[in-house]
Amino acid sequence: MTDALYRLTDRLRAELPAAVIVTDRDLIAPWETDWRRRYHGRADVMFEPRTTGQVQAIVTAARGEGVPLVPQGGNSSMVGGATPPATGGAAILSLRRMNRVRSLDGEAGLIVAEAGLILSDLHDAAAGVARRFPLSLGAKGSATVGGLVSTNAGGTQVLRFGTMRGLVAGVEAVLPDGTLFDGLAALKKDNRGYDLTQLLIGAEGTLGIVTAATLRLVLAVAARSVGWAGVASPDDAMALLRRFQQATAALESFELLPAESLRAVLTHIPGTRAPLTGEHPWHVLIEVTSDRPGDDPATIVEAVLAGAAEDGLIADAVLATSEAQATAFWRIRESISDAERATGPAAQHDISVPVEAMPRFMVEAAAACDARFPGTHASGFGHLGDGNVHFHVRAAPGTDPAHWYTEQVPVVSRFVHDLVVAAGGSISAEHGIGQMKRAEMERLSSPARMAALRAIKRAFDPDELFNPGKLVTLAPGRATQ
Repeated sequence: MTDALYRLTDRLRAELPAAVIVTDRDLIAPWETDWRRRYHGRADVMFEPRTTGQVQAIVTAARGEGVPLVPQGGNSSMVGGATPPATGGAAILSLRRMNRVRSLDGEAGLIVAEAGLILSDLHDAAAGVARRFPLSLGAKGSATVGGLVSTNAGGTQVLRFGTMRGLVAGVEAVLPDGTLFDGLAALKKDNRGYDLTQLLIGAEGTLGIVTAATLRLVLAVAARSVGWAGVASPDDAMALLRRFQQATAALESFELLPAESLRAVLTHIPGTRAPLTGEHPWHVLIEVTSDRPGDDPATIVEAVLAGAAEDGLIADAVLATSEAQATAFWRIRESISDAERATGPAAQHDISVPVEAMPRFMVEAAAACDARFPGTHASGFGHLGDGNVHFHVRAAPGTDPAHWYTEQVPVVSRFVHDLVVAAGGSISAEHGIGQMKRAEMERLSSPARMAALRAIKRAFDPDELFNPGKLVTLAPGRATQ
């Protein structure tokens, strides 16, 4: 433990309950490694505050001692965004103990949730007042509100409801100087200059530590229809998407996956079954919902699929006839990452391109990668309606994983990111930048963007004590991890 950490813990022991300060290595160790086990850090102290006031005390004392803080929720970051520096000297600031629902108003459709509230618990709370929070992830059992806000999380319902930016009505956050930004009021109109709430959303804890958020709820689903279709190409899938968008405003999800992703799930995820008979190059998962009792969204899904089949746009399709079958369809989609991880090492990319460009990109980028890196195999799946592609390049059979990740993945990712930028897209769609993509963002961003990001960081956190080494640093090219 560094001298600064000793001084910090001694100072805070006089101010905070003993349970807030954790120095037991066995308790800290599980939180020093990221979810993918790609990044490993060191933190000799972990703080577990229960109140916003305690967070303020920790931040104020840490600033006085010059100790960096790494805010952490469920530690489910896909880009190493919540891992402490490997050099030590930083402390983890865990918000997991701050997990209360402060208020819930079903009629207004608003919930004030603390940063440590787990997404699945948020769903349960909303369901208790016949509402729902329309964002779901595969990691809903561990992802927390603070992490979702700080990474501007997306998910499978972005097509209809948008990312966290559209679902957050207000934020409470502790700033790097220890002061509190209280922006929880859900104002529809507020023209007091810069929108600090939106600035904190997606900032990955580099500008402020989110302690609570006011979130928008929607009416609970009264009925849903989930369908599965086989198509010949992503272009046909796009044409099918447009038909659904013309038929209904209640299209909630439209997921596209190649046959090989389905095969990986069927091979590696026990209990899964193919929704369709026969082979199809591409598959589409569709969900249409209604919040009005008596509505039957299945009539819409069935009509659109029938018309598409008559026109030769789809080869086969099936509607889930029970909630269990609908859940089984979704289990396939949500298991793709786990299944593909079981097939061997891969360079995984969470990217976005303009929606209309997504079908061509998925095919042409995969072919370009296969040609550029012989022996590898590339493919993509994702949210067709919002342009988000999860694009994976799998290593050649027999490749040493350590060599792949340290030597080859950086080269592969650079090539993929160049293709993304050429298509007018973004190298981060919904997982953030963290430490994994920081250098690439700097390489591919305009000087104007990077100058603006650094100016904002400098204004809020000139000493770089909040989540160091993530998203942006004040010195170009600085390696703090």
